[in-house]
Amino acid sequence: MISGYLQSGCCYLAVKVFGKLLRESDVRLNDVSIVSALIACARTELLDVGKKIHGLIVVYEVVMDVFLGSSLVDMYTKCGCLEDAKTVFDRLLDKNIVCWTSMIAGYLKCDMCKEAIELFREMLMARVMAESATIACVVSACGHSGALDLGRWVHNYSKMSGIEMNLIVKNSLIDMYSKCGLVDKALEVFHSLTNKDVYSWSMMISRLAMNARSEEALQLFLLMEGSREVSPNEVTFLGILSACSHGGFVDEGFYYFEKMTRRYKLSPGIEHYGCLVDLLGRANLLVEAMYLIGSMPIQVDVVIWRSLLFACNRHGNVELAEVAAKKINELEPEKCGAHVLLSNAYASASRWKDVKMVKRNMGAEGIQKQPGCSFIEIDGFVHEFLIADRTHCQVDIICDTLLAMNVVLKSRAPEVVFLDFLH
Repeated sequence: MISGYLQSGCCYLAVKVFGKLLRESDVRLNDVSIVSALIACARTELLDVGKKIHGLIVVYEVVMDVFLGSSLVDMYTKCGCLEDAKTVFDRLLDKNIVCWTSMIAGYLKCDMCKEAIELFREMLMARVMAESATIACVVSACGHSGALDLGRWVHNYSKMSGIEMNLIVKNSLIDMYSKCGLVDKALEVFHSLTNKDVYSWSMMISRLAMNARSEEALQLFLLMEGSREVSPNEVTFLGILSACSHGGFVDEGFYYFEKMTRRYKLSPGIEHYGCLVDLLGRANLLVEAMYLIGSMPIQVDVVIWRSLLFACNRHGNVELAEVAAKKINELEPEKCGAHVLLSNAYASASRWKDVKMVKRNMGAEGIQKQPGCSFIEIDGFVHEFLIADRTHCQVDIICDTLLAMNVVLKSRAPEVVFLDFLH
């Protein structure tokens, strides 16, 4: 019954029947029922129930085989408890590919891409052969962290190892290559797909838009409509509106927005309205953007106001910038983004007293700007750098090299002030 409910997608009922099993004193608990219950907890993210089942495993001294161990790891990772998942993972003597993949996927879900990549290296050193799901997770982690060389290596490793390059893997490759700037390589993978799903089309359209290839994004959408393979969804139109925004196609943006609602009967979300605000803002149609915000049928969130504030800052409209910053501060009083952007708007208008006032208010309210972060990949390893951070193992050599560059540049162009921040 538990397995039947699980296979039918009725995970809550599966957990409920497992609870009845525990109350039957004459029924012996076994690893099959426990694994099924853990899978149900993972899919529904019932962490408390999953922890209680883990406790039962300890109390009843159930043998922790590879199937039970991988189910526990999967449950903890999908519930976001990576420390507990890693504890179980490290204690497993016999780890199969499911265990490794679950742990890597857990790191990826929590945006711990560096840890996901390092665990993949450990897996290869343990001579465990990867499978499609593993490759998809690692490629996604490479895309998020900008590790292009490693992503290429994983792609070649998959080919040489004979790993099935299914739709999920190829979608991950499209995402990775486009995020790392190799849009043509992403298009090559995209066109190699025999059965493209709506996710493939939508992602390729949005990645073209992200890489300032807006016209190609619109052409790909027309190709999608003509292929009749799949019907566009809300995510597809989000990519289209983003392409219109980046390309400055105001009329086209509103045309596709109307097409989305009237022809395809799709309900626009806050993200779609945000694209329209960004579209108008980039075109310096700030009054129209303000009117659109006031006429939205859904509640305006901080992203909308932040988009308007960016546009006001770009075009020097201090009055509207103050309105947008006030709205952002009401919605996110503890964050510094609005203060920084408003300060930049004042600076561009040479209103230096207002700049000092904003910074003084930030100090009085205890608001601090989060340090900027950069990633650099060298020989397959991703190095992370924060502003004023000296924790990198080669920080002294890096600073000495930058200072030497500074000397050379100043000798060639004395009017250029370069890297004074190092002092």
